[in-house]
Amino acid sequence: MGGDFGPRVTVAAASDALKRHPQLQILLVGQSDAITPQLGRHRGKHLQRLEVIHADDVVAMDEKPSLALRSRRDSSMWKALELVAQARAQACISAGNTGALMAMSRLVLGMLPGIERPAIVAAIPTLKGYSYMLDLGANIDSSAEQLLQFAIMGSVMVEAIDSRERPQLALLNVGSEDNKGTECVREASRLIQAHGGLNFIGYLEGDDLFSGRADLVVCDGFVGNVALKSCEGLSKLLVRKVQSSFRRNLYRRFVALLATPMLRELKKQLDPGRRNGATLLGLKGVVVKSHGGANRTYFGHAIDQAFEEARLNVPARIGDQVAREMARCGNGRQMDAADRSKN
Repeated sequence: MGGDFGPRVTVAAASDALKRHPQLQILLVGQSDAITPQLGRHRGKHLQRLEVIHADDVVAMDEKPSLALRSRRDSSMWKALELVAQARAQACISAGNTGALMAMSRLVLGMLPGIERPAIVAAIPTLKGYSYMLDLGANIDSSAEQLLQFAIMGSVMVEAIDSRERPQLALLNVGSEDNKGTECVREASRLIQAHGGLNFIGYLEGDDLFSGRADLVVCDGFVGNVALKSCEGLSKLLVRKVQSSFRRNLYRRFVALLATPMLRELKKQLDPGRRNGATLLGLKGVVVKSHGGANRTYFGHAIDQAFEEARLNVPARIGDQVAREMARCGNGRQMDAADRSKN
């Protein structure tokens, strides 16, 4: 029910996804009187794998998360998350209110043991294809320990989704030298290096974000969200500037005609919608947030993302890895305590 277009986009994208994935079943949670007319526009046996779950209420896009938690427990968002908690579904996808989705997810699904806060992760384009970046806005301020948790979660996800063994990890910073950045970032660097199990390559500056040097870039949500939105705005600016430049005279229009295939490819590579689908890592279930302005195709990318993470059971993998880390650290603390008692 969320996003700029509601069922007009989500229903069509769900129908397309069922055609792409024969194993997929979809539960459309929302107001049935809004969903049913949209379903009437689609035909095919694949729709037998689709079920409508009615919900009376809807979380408004501008609603405060605290209000949504108190008064929207009969909403489509809450009911969709409950289906995951009850194991009737293996993933939840929403284009709705991000803050409400985050708050409800934490309450309905809960956090994995050893993880303090969820983090939003998504793919970003690079010269080598794409990398992943987190946190993109779930947490405005994060501690060094939480940045370490983000690094562990993100590394497990990248390894699972892209089969990248020991993905290269970097911390986003204002410089590459060890003494640069805030105390929090420097402490996070020390913790990640001391961890030993992560393939840490050091700091990455903003102008190197799209180089492809790192498979995973870690930062707090304030920095990540500003960086992401700035990059999306810059990509739109570049496309419009190029289009405007080619329209200035007849000669340039002729050159633009010859360069059309290349320009289309460039626009496609820079289009953030192709990587639509940001995962909320750290929860006891798969939750994927779609951009509110996503069209039919782009919302389909979010469904594909959720389908793949559910198929690979990414939350369980993260939970297992964090449990191993906690056991290792716990054993280390016990050994240190034993040594101190001997002394």
